[in-house]
Amino acid sequence: MYWDRFDIVEAYFIYLMEYHEGQWSNKYARLSKMYSYFKPSPMLNDRESLSENSRAIYDNLVNGGYRK
Repeated sequence: MYWDRFDIVEAYFIYLMEYHEGQWSNKYARLSKMYSYFKPSPMLNDRESLSENSRAIYDNLVNGGYRK
């Protein structure tokens, strides 16, 4: 795994999209803020559409790597 900004943003986008706790949660607020600087591809819709590096970052987030 290496740190590429685009891969990080993609991984966070999918993670926040799948794991936010509702419209009033902090994760949802962060996801909404991401739309101001990240315009996802229509092909980016779940974990399977991530690159190998993005998937490793996503897996890290799912396994407890997310910080508020």
